[in-house]
Amino acid sequence: MPSTKTATLTFRIDPALKEALRTAAQQEHRSIANMVEVLIRDHCGRNSIPIEQPTSKDGAETK
Repeated sequence: MPSTKTATLTFRIDPALKEALRTAAQQEHRSIANMVEVLIRDHCGRNSIPIEQPTSKDGAETK
């Protein structure tokens, strides 16, 4: 299975929001990074914001 490269995202957040994020991630058995990704994908889906899917060298979509 081909892997896709990931990008690093660094940002500052209010400590109370970080704790809420940590709690939400823990309740869903996710990492904080994966929880942020899920939240972004959900927001984009609800607001019709397309997310470009990476493609492999042969032009097939990767997951």
